Amino acid sequence: MELIQKYFPNLTAEQQSQFAALYALYHDWNAKINVISRKDIDNLYEHHVLHSLAIAKAIHFREGTRIMDFGCGGGFPGIPLAIMFPECSFKLIDGTAKKIRVCNEVISAIGLKNVTAIQQRGEEEKELFDFIVSRAVMPLPDLTKIVCKNILKKQQNSMPNGIFCLKGGELQSEMRPFKNIVEKTELSVWFKEEWFKEKYLIYLPC
Repeated sequence: MELIQKYFPNLTAEQQSQFAALYALYHDWNAKINVISRKDIDNLYEHHVLHSLAIAKAIHFREGTRIMDFGCGGGFPGIPLAIMFPECSFKLIDGTAKKIRVCNEVISAIGLKNVTAIQQRGEEEKELFDFIVSRAVMPLPDLTKIVCKNILKKQQNSMPNGIFCLKGGELQSEMRPFKNIVEKTELSVWFKEEWFKEKYLIYLPC
């Protein structure tokens, strides 16, 4: 929790309480339903919560912004972002029912009112959003084929509507089709821990 406060010192008391509650909740649910590697669960705040919040370093979503977390797994990046931006609305989708169960249990336990989590494939999604967010779900060309249909044309934020993806490793081949518009930012520009080296936030306007 100290790690979150280090990089986001202006959290409200409610936000601090919600972030603090995630540790016990994910430890408990992960013992029942494995949504985070058991070797990695003790790194929850650095590898999952703070990693998700890299998107909050790139953009401050304006009130009323609608965001979909595509392939949310156990709720990342959607749940940390929903805590960070309580005046925005979030929809989390994943094809695996047990992962959505964990999301809904966590959402309920910390009292988040701005999130829904549904078992659903992206191809089935009909709603429109300002932004799509994801964590290493699939290569960027495949992702755009599924979700660009869900992006609103009307703009209300400081950046054009589009996709934010958290990824690592070699990305040149999947970025090549979008070379003139895609942006890649290494997370170490925001977070100084060693783990964030060679991990990136990809932004693609749609």
